[in-house]
Amino acid sequence: MCGIWALFGSDECLSVQCTNAMKIAHRGPDAFRFENVNGFTNCCFGFHRLAIVDQLYGMQPIRIKKFPYLWLVYNGEIYNYQTLKKQFVFTDYQTKVDGEILLHLYERFGIQKMAALLDGVFAFILLDTANRKVFLGRDTYGVRPMFKLLTDNGFLAVSSEAKGLTDITHSMSSPPKITPFLPGHFEVFDLKPTGKVESIQMARFHYCTQEPSHAVYDTVEMLPSGFVPETVKSNIRSLFENAVRKRLMAHRRIGCLLSGGLDSSLVAAMLVKLAKEEKLKYPIQTFAIGAEDSPDILAARKVASYIGSEHHEVNFTPEEGLKAVEEVIFHLETYDITTIRASVGMYLVSKYICEKTDSVVIFSGEGSDELTQGYIYFHKAPTPKAAAEESVRLMKELYLFDVLRADRTTAAHGLELRVPFLDHRFTAYYLSLPEEMRQPKDGVEKHLLRDSFKGLNLIPDEILWRRKEAFSDGMTSVKKSWYKSLQDQMESEVNDYDMEKAPKTFPFLPPRTKEAYFYRQVFEKHFPGQAEWLSHYWMPRWINATDPSARTLSIYKSDKDQ
Repeated sequence: MCGIWALFGSDECLSVQCTNAMKIAHRGPDAFRFENVNGFTNCCFGFHRLAIVDQLYGMQPIRIKKFPYLWLVYNGEIYNYQTLKKQFVFTDYQTKVDGEILLHLYERFGIQKMAALLDGVFAFILLDTANRKVFLGRDTYGVRPMFKLLTDNGFLAVSSEAKGLTDITHSMSSPPKITPFLPGHFEVFDLKPTGKVESIQMARFHYCTQEPSHAVYDTVEMLPSGFVPETVKSNIRSLFENAVRKRLMAHRRIGCLLSGGLDSSLVAAMLVKLAKEEKLKYPIQTFAIGAEDSPDILAARKVASYIGSEHHEVNFTPEEGLKAVEEVIFHLETYDITTIRASVGMYLVSKYICEKTDSVVIFSGEGSDELTQGYIYFHKAPTPKAAAEESVRLMKELYLFDVLRADRTTAAHGLELRVPFLDHRFTAYYLSLPEEMRQPKDGVEKHLLRDSFKGLNLIPDEILWRRKEAFSDGMTSVKKSWYKSLQDQMESEVNDYDMEKAPKTFPFLPPRTKEAYFYRQVFEKHFPGQAEWLSHYWMPRWINATDPSARTLSIYKSDKDQ
């Protein structure tokens, strides 16, 4: 996890522009660097480093003797870089940095195949001064963030987070759009002698339902085919274990978020098991946040005791949460209701990890609900086909919601997030299964995933079959949900007159509740005029929902009602 930033064709003095890059310094607390590009006085790279792999030579922009005309900054981890080195016999590897593989792959195969061969999470900016090209690319699910600003006259600015671009100066009279770079895509720009650019190609290199190109070189080779239930469940287990194992690549301590729900429990249990096999020199730390009587705290405690992790509990009070809301919105760069609610707990637990422990690489269960139809409203899907289509839609939009939350709340405290459920091979396989197989069954969502780990004693049975509880709900008491505390507070912060004027005040996605109005106000204070970063609010489908919380749905049952 790092912060990347670059300018091509700046009209303003670079030393003035570079102050904007300091707004993303939290993403890389270990070191930073700004570097001008030889021969292009108005182009530069900025980089904030979190040192995870190769402490000595990991600084960026990466440049190597063999290709002095290539410049690379990237934020991410390439889990298969060692495999690719061997497969394509790159004997002249100069560093121990996983990202160096991008330079070798690009030089041999070009940008499209380079991006498609990367098994990992990444956002990159690659400059080829010999061929006068600039390339941008982002991983399939947008686990790593990237925003771009492009003016009509060809000035390009790129940053991990949008806040690194909001005060960039340029020669246009009207402000250019700042847009999130689309996941699973790369873009090619011609670099003019002036340092300005022109976009010449935007293309997709991977889609979530496709088997990734790098699968043929993976350590888990060909899987048994067919849809016999036992074969499918065995494949799910193999790919999930492989997804966790490859993510152990780190020179810093690994920990895991543990809510006590199915997804984080499976990740934590598999992580503890593999850490023992790999003989890591420290116990895995797990981290839970919640009120003392919250369902999540109690369930996480059970799991931690069962798997033998070094467990930490962070006490959460609604008052602490309310105090953090504005800070959280600033880091998130969104005003989506459910994202903000869920982010507060994750932000506070990340703060604790940063201040009180030496864990830096943090595993988490994001992506599973979207992939395995885990949201309670999937029980109401009209057909298996509709449910499967909804699952793919959610996967494509992860970068606007759950993945955005997970990246920004951890990055705010200099932590690196790892999400095994979004492994390319695991997701492609799961989405290739028959639609009926993936639906809720016997009144239980994620039935296939649960059934795949039945009888293995990886986690307690009661956790394996624990019903879905949204993170923002599960960390507070069943007596009073976190969303109710937020709504009560916003009742006094926003008046009825504000709500009447809301459609005029905020014509794009006007807020319909006082809670939503408050979030929008805070967002506009920090990012005026940028409402289009969010295309729509996250809401359940197929059910008459007026609020995104699962606890408001008629089909919700708490743990006690099971």
